[in-house]
Amino acid sequence: MTTTILKAPVCKMQNLDNLFIEMTAKNCNQRCKHCYIDFPITKNVKDFIPMEFVQKALKDTSDNIIKCIYLTGAEPMTHPDFNKILRLCLAKTNVCIATNGTFINEKKARFLRKVEDESNNEIIFILSLAHYEENKNDNIRSRGSYRQVIHAIKHLTKYGFNPFLSIMNYYNEPTEILNNNIKDIMNNIGYDINKNCIQINEYHDKSVIPDTTPDTKNINCDCKNGRVLTTNGIYSCLFLANDYRGRCGSDFTDYSKKTILETPYCNTCLKNSRQVFGINLSNFTD
Repeated sequence: MTTTILKAPVCKMQNLDNLFIEMTAKNCNQRCKHCYIDFPITKNVKDFIPMEFVQKALKDTSDNIIKCIYLTGAEPMTHPDFNKILRLCLAKTNVCIATNGTFINEKKARFLRKVEDESNNEIIFILSLAHYEENKNDNIRSRGSYRQVIHAIKHLTKYGFNPFLSIMNYYNEPTEILNNNIKDIMNNIGYDINKNCIQINEYHDKSVIPDTTPDTKNINCDCKNGRVLTTNGIYSCLFLANDYRGRCGSDFTDYSKKTILETPYCNTCLKNSRQVFGINLSNFTD
């Protein structure tokens, strides 16, 4: 009689290249069908991360060469001290804002251009889009969200930004079709988008347990080069933020460098074969 012991793969963090800051865990002005966050019924959850948590994390990671700090959420731009935290992080390194774009109008884009010009580092944007067709996009996200993203892109490009687009392939369409149609939409609004600025991710259905084990030979998950700062401690990735399975420690003075890839979310990252939340800036060319 033989016994088979199944072991989940382990991802060892190589370098702390990416620092993700969860500005808020539940505060968002949208309720997207594909979102990995379990929102409460109320929309007024004010769980914003304190400024002193961010200051301490930046101090504790001062010996690390962090390539980019990601301001994430739920919706990071709902944070009442967003501008202060942005400037604080921008003084250290590049800052990426992962947003649904609803708070970006011409005035905000002009202000963000001024903030970047005052710094030696760069502000990067990741805007969420679900589909190149307005009706299909709004069916997943919310009514009017498609036009809000398009307007945000217009304002950002007007002031010299080149936003990334994060596409969740909710309808499971061929990647080439999504890429080509999104490029056409961007060209129509005057944005000559670089191919590396379009990130298409496989949709993760939280109610379905994968029936296959993905290839783990070339692990390139976000937990390989990043950690997430939350009000509850340090976590391995945004999927597992505030989930005990992803907790690495209380702060950056002593935290785990290993992540056991045991959750369905881990399977999603492995299937995507690259970082889902982070940006590989070395692949980006103007």
